[in-house]
Amino acid sequence: MEKKICIVGLGYIGLPTAVMFANHNVRVHGVDVNEKAISMIQQKQLHIEENGLQERLENAIDQGLLTVSTEPVEADVFIIAVPSPINPDKTANLEYVRKATASVVPYLQEGNLVILESTVPPKTVEDVMLPEIVKSGLIIGEQVYVSHSPERVIPGRIFEELVNNDRIVGGVNEISAIKTKELYEVFVKGEIHLTDATTAELVKVMENTYRDVNIAFANELAKLAEKIDVNIWEAIKFANFHPRVNIHSPGPGVGGHCIAVDPWFLVELSPEHAEIIHKSRMTNDGMPAYTAKKAWSILEAKGQTNAKVAVLGLAFKGNVDDMRESPSTEVIHELEALGLHVVSYDPHIKENQHPTQTQYLHEAASEADLLLVLTDHNEFKEMNPTSVMDVMHTKHILDTKNCMNREEWSKAGFAFYALGDSKNKPME
Repeated sequence: MEKKICIVGLGYIGLPTAVMFANHNVRVHGVDVNEKAISMIQQKQLHIEENGLQERLENAIDQGLLTVSTEPVEADVFIIAVPSPINPDKTANLEYVRKATASVVPYLQEGNLVILESTVPPKTVEDVMLPEIVKSGLIIGEQVYVSHSPERVIPGRIFEELVNNDRIVGGVNEISAIKTKELYEVFVKGEIHLTDATTAELVKVMENTYRDVNIAFANELAKLAEKIDVNIWEAIKFANFHPRVNIHSPGPGVGGHCIAVDPWFLVELSPEHAEIIHKSRMTNDGMPAYTAKKAWSILEAKGQTNAKVAVLGLAFKGNVDDMRESPSTEVIHELEALGLHVVSYDPHIKENQHPTQTQYLHEAASEADLLLVLTDHNEFKEMNPTSVMDVMHTKHILDTKNCMNREEWSKAGFAFYALGDSKNKPME
């Protein structure tokens, strides 16, 4: 492809997308306001963790197909892939999107295509992007084309899903959508579905909200199970054998840049029509406090209210280094509010990003009274109890992800507790 692409935002979505295009012989210029990230990328170093990214980045730079800087350049296509977080009051913060759009306006020329990949509330293209793009003096839909094609990938499997997942493309008019489809066909093998921009915006938010509501349902079931001598993980497994049932897993909360954020876009849009969505958000946001109270109760029953808790996992999901909206940080806050001393450890987060964090498992477990598993990293699933048991003060473990081997840890002398499981009482 002869086109040149300028991608604004080189985070968990922007950088993999940039190297994917570059690896398919498209010239790409990446832009980010983070000077450290730009410097690292120029030296072929990663500021994020993603399977397969290192070799793809090296190849893109070595082939001369990827350059990066803190400023946009002239291009044929501009892709916006910046954060769209929520404010403390749970309203959408679209300043990153607005500023990123404004940053490319001076470089727009007739025939250019502008694509928003960030997940955003419905009407963002119309209300936030188009007012900036119109300042270029180009006629939208005739001289400059605009669309929304939301990313639909998960950390750890981004490259596989960029290629194989179906993609939604919503244009401000039909020709904008068609031009966007032609661009992504460079590497997308899944079907590319065309619609309007607002529908595409809503579809992506709907997908993540569905998962959030489903997880809230699972979390309510976990709380119920703790009252009736049931292991909710076993019950969910059996329920999911039904061909039309797919209950998600409970846990200590919901994190990440999408599922914990996007439902609030719909609540803000129309609170009176988003009651289930709002309740689900409150349920999931309440799980860190519930988890901390459960940990405290285990220790309080043994008279250890001033105990030390070793938190295993700061990332919001297993086998990634992404802490965005991670419930672990809120669990730690709640534990400390209950008077417990916390040291946290995460093998995927190489530099300490939390005040309680250590880079050494031994240090986290030393003199601890409880191991609290909050992230299902493979390193934790495969952990041998002997690696920590001799340095702990008392041997308790609370597994909130159903990822540890109960039999193995119990055999090693641990009192084993699991979120949502009152059926398997620990032998102490």
